[in-house]
Amino acid sequence: MRTKHTFRLPADLMTKLADHAGRKGVSQALIVEAALASHLSPDGAERLEAALARRLDRIGRHLERIERHVAITNEALAVFVRFWLTSTPPLPDSALAAAQAKGRERYQGFVEALGRRLARGHTLADEVVRDVAGNATEADEVRNAEDGQHC
Repeated sequence: MRTKHTFRLPADLMTKLADHAGRKGVSQALIVEAALASHLSPDGAERLEAALARRLDRIGRHLERIERHVAITNEALAVFVRFWLTSTPPLPDSALAAAQAKGRERYQGFVEALGRRLARGHTLADEVVRDVAGNATEADEVRNAEDGQHC
């Protein structure tokens, strides 16, 4: 048995309800009934908590990936700066202008190469992971070959 009720809703909420009902191809009353049932069900809070926990887990995994990528980037930059500072001698004033021009040219080439690389979707983090995995596999093969020789 169904009982008729009259509710007053704000105009913007009524518009959203009508739009949703139209998209789903169901009556507005059915949507309101389902929403009330969901809101008043005893396990509604548990479902909401479970959905929130899943989303927080996904966000947490995403943040861990970002943290790993930032750590790789920071370490790569630090290694580069250390290498550059220890291997680049200071230039005499007479060669400074030519070196700056060459530096601008090389920087432009770097930016273009970086743009191409990013357009292809290649990242340093992916390369590092692939190289480390490849090195681990090569090391395992070497160890296995050495073990075979000692037997």
